[in-house]
Amino acid sequence: MAARAVPNPADPDLPHSAWAMQLGQGWKVRPFVKPRAGETLTLMDKEGPGIIQHVFMVTSTDWKGNGRACILRFFWDEEETPSVEVPLTDFFAVGHEIYAPVNSLAVVVNPTSALSAYWPMPFRRHARVTFTNESDQDLELLAYQITYAECEVPEAAGYFHAQWRRALTDPEWPEYVIVDGIKGQGHYVGTFLAWTQLSTGWFGEGEVKFYLDGDTDFPTIAGTGMEDYFLGSYGFPQVYSTLYGGCSLRHIEGNGPPKWSMYRWHILDPICFQRDLRVTVQALGWRPGPRYKGLDDDVASVAYWYQTEPHVAFPALPSLEERRPR
Repeated sequence: MAARAVPNPADPDLPHSAWAMQLGQGWKVRPFVKPRAGETLTLMDKEGPGIIQHVFMVTSTDWKGNGRACILRFFWDEEETPSVEVPLTDFFAVGHEIYAPVNSLAVVVNPTSALSAYWPMPFRRHARVTFTNESDQDLELLAYQITYAECEVPEAAGYFHAQWRRALTDPEWPEYVIVDGIKGQGHYVGTFLAWTQLSTGWFGEGEVKFYLDGDTDFPTIAGTGMEDYFLGSYGFPQVYSTLYGGCSLRHIEGNGPPKWSMYRWHILDPICFQRDLRVTVQALGWRPGPRYKGLDDDVASVAYWYQTEPHVAFPALPSLEERRPR
């Protein structure tokens, strides 16, 4: 029962319908919406059970000023707090509001600004997806499609979660927390980092660590270096995008500090936890000697995982000014 809108140029919710006046209902009357400044749109509000299979979105050809101003939120089974709360572009592994192609199994970013996510997202009773434009400018266009199957959900299936964070690392204790406070049973499936270098030289010497099920001082899993975690080696001499890992953006020329976008999907190697989970990465470079140097870099991240509900409410999302790229 799609494509039922009737052309009406006077309706502000049908900003493109004038193009279809001659042909009428059924002829691309409402292919896009135009989220106004400060407006929240409900993109999906559906009774379950079912599984979201694909999320597709396109906004403007240039995300500058709106990529992190627009927030996606997913709510499962009438929950009060979202299980997904992430700026639009970062959810799709685009950092710094700068386009970079991603050709992975779970996320695809194609020219010019086409965003796709293929994370399966089961819901048992209800699914609600919202899009909020927190900027002071109307968006000229939002095209979207959420494809889902009406089907039974396996009893053991967890609910999809994604959380965005950002912080300046402290060179005296240069640990960046990707996610913390996860309580319940589940498995961690992905990391996206948007790294802005405020220090000179190499920045990726630190280890990614997973603290599972009561770990305190020492993690269950520690990596061998940040570029290794993202399935590269000996730095990031060039961009690459693969099924499970990539360094999709290497923005080291032009105005502003160097910027990097990196993703790692734990699809065939999920990090399973029974009670709790904390994930960190160290911000380490080199100093003469040689020895490690703690860095004061600007790091933003998205953590992706599945877990049983209820989940612990996320920390308050930083304000728009605190989210804007440098």
